[in-house]
Amino acid sequence: MKVMVIGTGYVGLVQGVCLAELGNDVVCVDLDETKIKKLNEAKSPIYEPGIEELIKKNLEAGRIKFTTSLATNILDSEIIFIAVGTPPDEDGRADLKYVLAAAEQIGKNLTHCQVVVNKSTVPIGTGQLVRETIAKHYKGEFDVISNPEFLKEGTALEDWMRPDRVVIGHSNGHKAAEKVAKLYEVLEAPVLITNLETAEMIKYASNSYLATQISFINSVAGICEKVGANVVEVAKGMKLDKRIGEKAFLNAGLGYGGSCFPKDVEALIQIAKDNNVDFKILDEVEVVNKLQREKFVQKVQNRLGNLKGKKIAVWGIAFKPKTDDIRMAPSVPILEALSALGADIVAFDTVAAENLARLMPEIKFAKKAMNACEGADALLIITEWDEFKQIDLAKVKNIMRTPIIFDGRNIYQSEVVKSLGIEYYSIGR
Repeated sequence: MKVMVIGTGYVGLVQGVCLAELGNDVVCVDLDETKIKKLNEAKSPIYEPGIEELIKKNLEAGRIKFTTSLATNILDSEIIFIAVGTPPDEDGRADLKYVLAAAEQIGKNLTHCQVVVNKSTVPIGTGQLVRETIAKHYKGEFDVISNPEFLKEGTALEDWMRPDRVVIGHSNGHKAAEKVAKLYEVLEAPVLITNLETAEMIKYASNSYLATQISFINSVAGICEKVGANVVEVAKGMKLDKRIGEKAFLNAGLGYGGSCFPKDVEALIQIAKDNNVDFKILDEVEVVNKLQREKFVQKVQNRLGNLKGKKIAVWGIAFKPKTDDIRMAPSVPILEALSALGADIVAFDTVAAENLARLMPEIKFAKKAMNACEGADALLIITEWDEFKQIDLAKVKNIMRTPIIFDGRNIYQSEVVKSLGIEYYSIGR
């Protein structure tokens, strides 16, 4: 099929590249000229394992092109995906200005019946808003579909190619829904066709439920520390229950971050308030998540006392491994708190250092994980990159001023670290 994707962020770029990889003729549109220039040189604006190889492959095959011009390409497109950002506003609601701006441009340039698909994460009712916005400028027939994404940064290509499910929502265009479903037919994934509002709700409900699991296990971890239990083994025992499952989000740590969970939890809380629904459970999920970072800083203070002038090594900045994304990352409030307390911070991250440097220029950075630890009073592990799991802790001990590790991701076995003569604090153990 001939497909247009508006937006080349995480969602839009992965959508476009993967559709091209399946043999479709794809045009990706973005207003950012610098980003489009890079993409046409097969350089990805985001860090996602394997994506540059796919961009290069499909550019060379002529199955994908990147442009700033919507108007000159829209007429040939059978399906148009809106995959622009929906950042939270001051109240936590999803800001729809980019979605509605895209819908307006579509409306101004449509000349015949086409299928418009919301791929962005949007509040319930946005599909109808998109329809109304297009209809202000185009009086002919068209269809609006909701097709939420379920990608995880760091494994986005794998998630797209091997999805758990494909959700497609429509208002009155079942044929349009089936047309969109054909794009994914080769993936042999379960396809759920619903109305627009249900599809939009599935995305928020899924992410909020997963976030609830994270806050739940972090609350359990707090009890474990008090009573002498091991939260890792507690979670293992829970996952053996088939009703919970081995893939449950029950890894205790510093809480959830990134571009999806925080934004979607906040948005669903606001949707509940707007509809006079008391969603106390989700309110507390957000509270627990924020407290988890504060408790971690408190652990450091409790052990080290006055942090003024203390050198703190930090491993990991991205909100999770295999991404350079620091949006709502636990590292940011933790480093801000430590910096405010006078700590001398030296941080290392495999790919995300540059992003934090723009946000917090006062932070020092090391070129290697080991270098960050030289003369350090403590080491904080905030992101569980594989590199950190394999490092020689005996060497780390020898170059630190005081060998103390605060492990926010439980990446080591307590007994092993302590046997090396390192003071070790983790989460829920």
